[in-house]
Amino acid sequence: MPRSLPPLEQQLLDAVSNNSSLNPLADLIHHVSNASSGNEKSKGIYSLYRVFVTVIASGKMFSSADGNAKVIKAWLWDRFNEYTQLLCALLSEEEKSLRMSALDILFSLQKHLSKASTESSTQPQFHASHFRKVVHALVDLDSGSKDVLDLSHERWFSVYDDLRWFFLREAGILLEKIGAKKQHRVPTNLLSLLERLVTFPTEQAELNAWWVEEMGQKPKKSRGKGKDSEEDDDDEEEEEAKNDDEDEDDWRKFFEEPVGPKDNKNKTQGPVGRTHTLTLHQSLHHLGSHRAVFTRAWLRLLPKLTIPGNVDATKAIITRALNVMHRGVLPFLTRPVLVMDWVGECVDYGGTVGLLALNALYVLMKEYNLDYPSFYTRLYTFLDRDVLHLKHRARFFRMTELFLSSTHLPLTLLASFIKRLARLSLSAPPSAIVMSIPFTHNIIKRHPGLMLMIHRESPEGEIFEDPFLAEEPNPLLTNALSSSLWELQSHRSHYHTPVSTLAKVFSEVFSKKEYAMEDFLDHGYSSLFDAEANRKIKKEPALAMEIEMDSTQPQAKKRKLELFRRSQDEDRNADGDELGMTFDVVNELWVF
Repeated sequence: MPRSLPPLEQQLLDAVSNNSSLNPLADLIHHVSNASSGNEKSKGIYSLYRVFVTVIASGKMFSSADGNAKVIKAWLWDRFNEYTQLLCALLSEEEKSLRMSALDILFSLQKHLSKASTESSTQPQFHASHFRKVVHALVDLDSGSKDVLDLSHERWFSVYDDLRWFFLREAGILLEKIGAKKQHRVPTNLLSLLERLVTFPTEQAELNAWWVEEMGQKPKKSRGKGKDSEEDDDDEEEEEAKNDDEDEDDWRKFFEEPVGPKDNKNKTQGPVGRTHTLTLHQSLHHLGSHRAVFTRAWLRLLPKLTIPGNVDATKAIITRALNVMHRGVLPFLTRPVLVMDWVGECVDYGGTVGLLALNALYVLMKEYNLDYPSFYTRLYTFLDRDVLHLKHRARFFRMTELFLSSTHLPLTLLASFIKRLARLSLSAPPSAIVMSIPFTHNIIKRHPGLMLMIHRESPEGEIFEDPFLAEEPNPLLTNALSSSLWELQSHRSHYHTPVSTLAKVFSEVFSKKEYAMEDFLDHGYSSLFDAEANRKIKKEPALAMEIEMDSTQPQAKKRKLELFRRSQDEDRNADGDELGMTFDVVNELWVF
């Protein structure tokens, strides 16, 4: 960076106030773009920031004059676009301070541009063309710039209602235009921002934070699209804005919700009118409009989460989306059932992905009246030989208990689930069995009609043949209710003491309260070992036993025992000291 940077900046500031030539601005941008060190580049972008803030405030970039003034205006916008492009490129810089500085400047310029365009208009304006470039730069970042996304969310998108609204709108438009090269990066970055929007407004009164202060003014109640919909600053950007506004009409009509005469009686009212007839300023103050852009962004994003040729990466990113679906997405959609098809497709992935998809379907069924008759049939397919061996088994038990919590489910269906689980427990590790026993106990406790499955006995003299059809995929046709839970009875002889003790609950009076499943879901081999190692010993175990010979034993056994004792004596005499030391070590190991 040349030493003449401060004089060059001062020269430009004087040129703005004196209305003289601004040609040195091109030189300053060139010097900053080619700066060799991060420190020099940082000084340069702030120097340019101060110059452009002064230029914007002067009104030169928003004048409507003809002739030379129009030429100067176009030239200034070209230079400003070069500066914006430079800042967007710095968002991917290796040096963190440069990334953070560039991000701060981009959002600060948004405020100055919007203020200047408002002053040249009769209505509050949000400079959408600049913000569009910022959003495009954010969602196109590589994985090494995650801190930029984090800061964008924490400082701006989760705080200011106007920034969030325009971000959601631009995200929905952008997802339609991404190419194959950005098919993975753009959806991933958008998901990183959308999955953390936990401050989404739920009431009209919550629309009260504005980055562009002019947008916080109460909008007029006039209906229809006005001339203030969007005013961009050069011909090309104005044409883009018109196309976008026409696009808005289509999707806003699609997401429009019917409003009854009794709705929102006691709520603070926003602008009156259908969502698709509101101006941009009115839309920012309308809760339904915020829900519409939120819905559009998610519906455009979800199909893009599939990464061709990479199943593992697809499952990972879909899992992130499903993790927030039931609490962070569905409550804010205009029509939650619109995600039904995508969620249904996710069930086919199985494992954790399928289980989370079933959870979203369950929420849609319970709270949004979705009709999905095959839900429990799909859930039954998750009870395979792997479910008790995988790391997500705790999540499976937690969600399955929720799905089967209704007291209106048929006994035939519930019997199939507990019978299938009991059969799988025969080959399950102890940590999984201690989950399945309380789970089964709770279901039988809620549905006493299932008690016959633990009391059924075969007729005297006959061999019991289990009528359960283990290969039947339909839980209503397995004959489980005619079977018994003999598998759980077999666990009373389990080698692991906690399992055998817990299994005795089915042979006792059912007077115990339901188990708290959370107390059993986090058990693994390490926790079971720690419990056994730290358990207090009430009665010391036997360390030796005496074998008494009687006259009824065969002579061959007596001979073998005599030879064994003789060999022990010879070994002890041969190396008594070493053998004695070994016995001492063994004795110490057996001391509790």
